[in-house]
Amino acid sequence: MMDYARPADGEMTERAVVTVVFLRMTKPPLRPDAVLPKGASLTRERLDVAAYRALYNEIGAPWLWWLRRMMPDDMLARHLASPTVSVSVLRVQGEVAGFYETDAGYWPFVNLNYFGLRQGFMGQGLGRLLLDAAVDSVFCGAVGLGGMTVNTCTADHPRALPNYLAAGFREYRRAREEWDIPVRLGLTVPAHVKA
Repeated sequence: MMDYARPADGEMTERAVVTVVFLRMTKPPLRPDAVLPKGASLTRERLDVAAYRALYNEIGAPWLWWLRRMMPDDMLARHLASPTVSVSVLRVQGEVAGFYETDAGYWPFVNLNYFGLRQGFMGQGLGRLLLDAAVDSVFCGAVGLGGMTVNTCTADHPRALPNYLAAGFREYRRAREEWDIPVRLGLTVPAHVKA
């Protein structure tokens, strides 16, 4: 675990025990390119720390996204400014619906660091289209690419793993992890992963 994610000595935490599933895609799936519905747009953006945190916190709270909440602002700013990091924002009728973040710093693999929709946009088929668009953005014209990676866990949305598998990712490893999540973050550890 990254040093910045370690709780301070004596800090109150809640423990989550999760199974992390690691997935990989080594060649693009055989399907047409992703096409977003009318009124939807997807743009690559350089978000500042505040805008990124707002999106990350809202989308990730139900799924126990906590690591970036622990990352200091200066470290997150450097991360977001990295030429290997790309953040793409989905809008529907001008309203932010979701985002994904990729990182080519693991070359020849590109990792899908984060991917998600805001609550009001779930259940409309946008998640699969956004995931397909993320995959297309990685495989489109990449020379020397070994593939794309992503991981999910048992704290994530129950459709996350089936959606990754349906999109063409294949599982290659599982690991049990224990997370001590600081109470100060205000997250609720779901009962099914609470230790």
